[in-house]
Amino acid sequence: MTTFDTDVVVIGAGPVGLTLANLIGVRGHRATVLEARQELIDYPRGVGLDDESIRTLHTAGLWERVQPFTVPHHVVRLVNGTGQVLATNNPRTQEFGYPRKHGFVQPLVDKELAAGLDRFPATELRFGHQVVGLEDRGDHVVVTAERRDAEGELTDTVTVTARYAVGCEGGSSFTRKWMGVAFEGDSPSTRWVVVDVANDPIGTPSVYLGADPRRPYVSIGLPQGIRRWEFMLHDDEPTELCDDPAFMRSLLRRHVPDPAALQVINQRTFTHHGRVAADFRKGRVFLAGDAAHLMPVWLGQGWNSGIRDATNLAWKLTAVLAGDASDTLLDTYTAERRKHASDMIDVNMAAGTVMKMGRFGGAVRDLAASALNLVPKWKSYFTELRFKPMPRYATGVVVDQATLTPGRARADFKATRRRGGKLPGPLAPFVDSSGELSPVGLQFIQPRVNTADAANVLLDDVTGDWWTLATWGTDPTAYLNDTDLELVRRHRIKLVSFMPETQRAWAERQYADAPAPVTVVGDSTGALKDWFDVRACGLVVLRPDHFVAAACLARQAPRALAALRKAASLATEPAADQAPQPLEGASA
Repeated sequence: MTTFDTDVVVIGAGPVGLTLANLIGVRGHRATVLEARQELIDYPRGVGLDDESIRTLHTAGLWERVQPFTVPHHVVRLVNGTGQVLATNNPRTQEFGYPRKHGFVQPLVDKELAAGLDRFPATELRFGHQVVGLEDRGDHVVVTAERRDAEGELTDTVTVTARYAVGCEGGSSFTRKWMGVAFEGDSPSTRWVVVDVANDPIGTPSVYLGADPRRPYVSIGLPQGIRRWEFMLHDDEPTELCDDPAFMRSLLRRHVPDPAALQVINQRTFTHHGRVAADFRKGRVFLAGDAAHLMPVWLGQGWNSGIRDATNLAWKLTAVLAGDASDTLLDTYTAERRKHASDMIDVNMAAGTVMKMGRFGGAVRDLAASALNLVPKWKSYFTELRFKPMPRYATGVVVDQATLTPGRARADFKATRRRGGKLPGPLAPFVDSSGELSPVGLQFIQPRVNTADAANVLLDDVTGDWWTLATWGTDPTAYLNDTDLELVRRHRIKLVSFMPETQRAWAERQYADAPAPVTVVGDSTGALKDWFDVRACGLVVLRPDHFVAAACLARQAPRALAALRKAASLATEPAADQAPQPLEGASA
């Protein structure tokens, strides 16, 4: 028997487990990934990559490696059985720094995620390790795995001790079954066959969702000349029928000349699922990705939803491992991620219903779509992907903007007023002029900016991957007392001043003697000014995952920080292995 220890043991080497391990490694902690297979899955699965996921890959230092296997601005068209375009999804916004939608080749991307672990000497990926046992011993976990060779022969039993374990091993998750949590939702009986071919015989880069009453289909242009088709199987068509080349040629014949000449890379059948675990945590054990939720494929959110899990969980685990927060912080993982995953499942299931309508329902749908396309507001609802629910954390590591209450955040100020509550006097005029929406719980934008050291860089390259306190047009230290400055030092909170580019040089000189370092960021595009101009705040605190944890008027900074300390269960004592360091001189 072999025994070793680590900080986090990750069960499953899919994209979620690999991303999680990279994010843990890049923040200086140890992770071990145990994978039952002898190698990564080599057949294509996911095909859609969102800007949110790319932001995470950038944080992990992997985007440059992954980018060659992607194509930006993936346009999706919903068409009916005659080829009429019912809706076009072509979002052109880049509010988070990247095009909203990309096509990608998953096996090639997964290889880069695995190779990224080689950067960290204390992090490793172990193939041929089937997890068969799991124990939570209160202050650590013990994971038992059987190591098997390429022929499937048992060669050793491996025991791993770790502070935490995360199950990322897919829908049949051993970890979820060990936790004993319900897996709620539906698994429609509809089966689909997917076919990937090389040397795309169509040659168009777009995606077509074929809402054809005769047989719904999907046609997708992917990087490296790959074309994917997916066809729905009727109830009277056995799965084995897909093994018949003549049947497969009959499916493809309406879409491509001479289907017998296609170079097939992969062919598989699958069933859509829409399920979510009742809880994502039990003690020191967590679920992420398909182990926590199964997502229908319609909107390409299975891969991306799993990456959102890894993004959320990684910074919280590393904060606890570093002694920056208590274990209570980890309770916010389920609170923040489960609702959004459930909402995404609902939207995907609804999209599937639209796709699979019969002749009568399809005719009604087509007429409705034609009418909606005549109204610009409704047309943009589909074009700009506004039907996709963006993650918004109403509970967890957030501070309500109206009341500065820790642990919750209303989406707007209307609820406060409806219930007879009054907004704090200084806040009311700004809400009246800027609007009723609060940015707390939403992801912060990422424009290109300038600093004293860099020009035209993405904002995350300036703020980094940990906490940020930023103000618009002012010195953030002007609003912080000694207790606040100690919290800033203890938790490595980066202080940032957003400025019009025309004012940057002045601010760099003005803040040179500030009591803590302030990074002055030049708003060269005007995007940051626009953001603050329509929101009732002059100060924001950004979490390590780039979500807004708190937003307030600048003079409310001490109250907001005190509330945030409670919401994030932040430690107030110095870390055991880290004595307080004197604040360095200010720098731009």
